[in-house]
Amino acid sequence: MHLSIKLVFLILLSVGACGQKVANEHSSHPNIIFFLVDDMGWQDTSVAFWQTVTAQNRLYSTPNMERLAGAGMKFTQAYTSAVCSPSRCSLISGMNAARHRVTNWTLERNTSKDAVDEKLTFPLWNVNGIQPVDSIERSTYITPLPEILRKNGYFTIHVGKAHFAARNTPGADPLSFGFDINVAGHASGGPASYQAIENYGNDQNGHAKSVWSVPGLEKYHATELNLTEALTLEAKAAMDSAQACGKPFYLYMSHYAVHVPLQPHDPYYAKYRTQGLDQQQAVYASMIEGMDKSLGDLMDYVRIRGIENNTVIIFLSDNGGYTASAKVRGGQPHSHNRPLNSGKGSAYEGGIRVPMIVKWPGKTNPATASAQYLIAEDFFPSILEMAGIHRYKTIQKVDGKSFVAQLSGNNTDNISRDLIWHFPNKWEESGPGIGPTSTLRQGDWKLIFYYHDSHFELFDIRSDIGELQNLADQQPDRVKKMSADLGRRLRSMHAQRPAHKATGQLVAWPDEIGKN
Repeated sequence: MHLSIKLVFLILLSVGACGQKVANEHSSHPNIIFFLVDDMGWQDTSVAFWQTVTAQNRLYSTPNMERLAGAGMKFTQAYTSAVCSPSRCSLISGMNAARHRVTNWTLERNTSKDAVDEKLTFPLWNVNGIQPVDSIERSTYITPLPEILRKNGYFTIHVGKAHFAARNTPGADPLSFGFDINVAGHASGGPASYQAIENYGNDQNGHAKSVWSVPGLEKYHATELNLTEALTLEAKAAMDSAQACGKPFYLYMSHYAVHVPLQPHDPYYAKYRTQGLDQQQAVYASMIEGMDKSLGDLMDYVRIRGIENNTVIIFLSDNGGYTASAKVRGGQPHSHNRPLNSGKGSAYEGGIRVPMIVKWPGKTNPATASAQYLIAEDFFPSILEMAGIHRYKTIQKVDGKSFVAQLSGNNTDNISRDLIWHFPNKWEESGPGIGPTSTLRQGDWKLIFYYHDSHFELFDIRSDIGELQNLADQQPDRVKKMSADLGRRLRSMHAQRPAHKATGQLVAWPDEIGKN
């Protein structure tokens, strides 16, 4: 049975199974749209997330992000993991990556995506991802966010990229996590093609040509509809089903854009070439604007349907912009993230600091900004609190802290909170700040520990946002304290470590460096 047929069946089943009584019971619960973008850098937008507008901001046209920021709150220090699967697993579980152990990106069952290293071997991390059952090896069994929402009266919708778990495991299918509808979500982390004329990477019969082929959108094949637009149309149809059902909805609008392959999104591409951007940058800018158009379409949907005042919209990217380009594509990086250093895969700010905006009518004041920091796992308790769900049980320990109080602009609890990143892996690219690493942020201070040679970098983020001045040698006492805190936190989450190939011994914890 093709996914599109399944979708029709699920819509009919959902509509037939619920009635107006559900709508009355949950009418005070807001609809929630979580608009997640893939690989979008902190500066890849006309919305300024730094203290000033930059040349990078001026490259892009994102009027709907501007519109959302003008109606809500912009977060200038929002963080995720440095690569996609760890972030997405944290979003759906509320767990830090050190705890759920999906620390690199997933695809094939029981297959690590770690690159080979001359000196280190890497831990047996959870290559099979997050799972809704406890019978899958090398995975973490969780109570997923959408399942809790569904059990509390929400109509739950998944549209776009999933990438929660490896192929041929239950977690590869978003329906297993409590989504009522899944459109185009499977194990792969990117699309074979954004072009309908190429059937989004499928053959003329709708069969996948590779693991990257986007499933379930056969009705758009051989047309001119970009994947981003097709997913937007499907999202609106699914929200119609929720409206007919009378339930509040949770839409996880998880775009494949702006992940590679870079392909022009017409009609925007020609405009950027005319403005003088090179081909690769123009293609990327067109994909950004196409994504922004999708955001605007969904904002228009809730306004036209008369539900705008009872709909929360959350905008986020899953990691920093992709800057390591020469080896895999040639040419110049399409995203440079400046003034942040480096990009996707890096422990530097360019890899983990991402654009975030929240609009919650009646809760967020228009055109406000917050510099308080938060991290991917915080969305789990925050979304449940937004939904008015305060009593729930999870199999997993939830590390995230709700940021709902911050939306009023009055809460400052997170200023003194520690943030932890853990990447005991070797990504496919090389570059500044790329692991294996563990990282601690404490106030304005950020400590990065490199497992490869057990050295530290220390940065004052407030005065050195580009992480250009390593202060580790000048601040030994601070390094000692922060490394102790980092080591303690990692051990408390049962984090994994690489090992030395020569001896087979695990690399020392950050707080064990220099000890006899």
